[in-house]
Amino acid sequence: MRSGFRTWLLWAALWVPVAMAARAASPSVTDLFAQAESIRSAEPARFSALVDALQRRKQEMEPRQREQLEYLEAYRLAFSGNYDAVIPRLKALAASAKDDDIRFRANALLVNLYTKSRRFAESLRQLGNVLPQMDRVSDPQLKVHALVEAAYLHNEIGQYGLGLQYAERILSEHSDSRARCFAEYLKYDAMMNLATMPADMAPLDDAIDHCTAGGERLLANHIRVIVARAMAAKHKRAEAIALLRTHLAEVESFRYPYLAVLVKATLAELLFERGDLKAAETYASEAIALSGAVGTSTQSLVGAYRTMYRIAERRRDTETALVYYRRFAEADKAYLNEVKARELAYQIVRQETFEKSEQIQRLGSQNQLLQLQRKLESKSVQNTRLVVVLLTMLLASIGYWAYRTKRTQMMFKRLAQTDALTGIGNRSHFSIQSERLLAQCARNEQEVALVMFDLDHFKTINDRYGHAAGDQVLVRVAELCRGLDYRNAVVGRLGGEEFALLLPGMSLAQAVEAAEDCRQRVTRIDTSGTGHRFLVTASFGVTTTALAGYQLARLFSLADRMLYRSKHDGRNQVSAYEGGYSLPERRTVPASGETARRETQEQES
Repeated sequence: MRSGFRTWLLWAALWVPVAMAARAASPSVTDLFAQAESIRSAEPARFSALVDALQRRKQEMEPRQREQLEYLEAYRLAFSGNYDAVIPRLKALAASAKDDDIRFRANALLVNLYTKSRRFAESLRQLGNVLPQMDRVSDPQLKVHALVEAAYLHNEIGQYGLGLQYAERILSEHSDSRARCFAEYLKYDAMMNLATMPADMAPLDDAIDHCTAGGERLLANHIRVIVARAMAAKHKRAEAIALLRTHLAEVESFRYPYLAVLVKATLAELLFERGDLKAAETYASEAIALSGAVGTSTQSLVGAYRTMYRIAERRRDTETALVYYRRFAEADKAYLNEVKARELAYQIVRQETFEKSEQIQRLGSQNQLLQLQRKLESKSVQNTRLVVVLLTMLLASIGYWAYRTKRTQMMFKRLAQTDALTGIGNRSHFSIQSERLLAQCARNEQEVALVMFDLDHFKTINDRYGHAAGDQVLVRVAELCRGLDYRNAVVGRLGGEEFALLLPGMSLAQAVEAAEDCRQRVTRIDTSGTGHRFLVTASFGVTTTALAGYQLARLFSLADRMLYRSKHDGRNQVSAYEGGYSLPERRTVPASGETARRETQEQES
């Protein structure tokens, strides 16, 4: 018994110092928070481990620390790309947090997540709520956070001038390496898109050093992509490839899909230009495989598909080239549509902001008038005339603002129905008008023709002469369509470089003649206004209700097939659906897999 007691005492004597030492070595909750905050995006794996450690010690935390932990958990979830799951958590935290700084951080991170999930109108509205709160936060780094989100958002919606202003404001007000890293990345991203990059690469190397010193290796690699593109523009492809390949393993270690897709798509493009088709194909395929985590309308995905198409074309693999060209065209159209959506979101939010400011002024004016009215009511009857005058002014003001509101509603209705670039009906409006016209013609047993056409090699025009030249061509084509003298015709831009005409009272032969006239007019478009002279051509597909019936979807399907038939047969021609789908006699070309499937479906129907 005594021996056992001595053994227990000896064990206790040995264990107590060890336990005390272990407790002393264990970092405090405050230290864990400090470590986690310092490496959030620099070391994702270690950051995640620290958040797990904090979660296990949640019982030791004060209320503010629990709110801070909730923010860090949301940040970790956002870094993984799961935006739909984290946005509701952040909104709840922003609404319930008692600490001003935590509430501000949650709202600022919401700006970032709305931007990354392409919800630009919501992001702009959220930024409008965040920026006025900057003066209420105590931490200078949080102000940097808000300005970074403002610069990032404006770069993403194509407002690079504003993005550059926010980035330069950070650089002028803050000197620590981490703040400079974010600001310099956003600055050079804006300058790259504005085509105002410095001739000397030394400032970009300094920016990479600032990011490395601040522990932001992720952003350092974003800047390296900008450097690589600048090198490629100076025909230094070998140096650009070496730079990206040197840091590729580090990029992959972040497990951040957006950056991985960006780097690999850039490498694929550079290697193709250098002639290394095998390596270019590998990187482009990997970029496409990862694109599901970052969306299907990114510029990187467009570049990856374009590289795959060009590789197949270089290898004379026509069938594979056609498949990837179609995917490239779809991705490019989706990207261009998103660019237009960003611009529209920016304009809508600007209009909303303007209306809110005017409404505040109007309410202020009304409030002043009501106060004056109450004062006048307390005076003698002699002031009745003045009261009547003021009431008249109030009614006139209300009538004026009612008129302004109605005009605004009409403007948004017009925006919803009209293609912003060309001024003709967009796809949605064209479909609605066409459905109505088809229903009317069906009741009257009147034949209707549908003509669809697509500008040939339009992507080449954009790449060679610039998007401004391409936009001018689209405007000229829309003017041409509006100028066609066809009674009750419905004209619309379906998207990208694709247009359609619905022509009531026309037989197939008349519609083909009209399409041929339109085709010849397209070839006579004068492009000198763009600063360049080049030929514009289009491929046409024609069908009528006599063969397809009065269902718009059926008409679209057959006209679209005929359009692709014109493309297949060499472009700049008109193809009409005449009850079957076979290639013209003048040229026989083996159908690709996709074309063959479409022909089989047509024959079966």
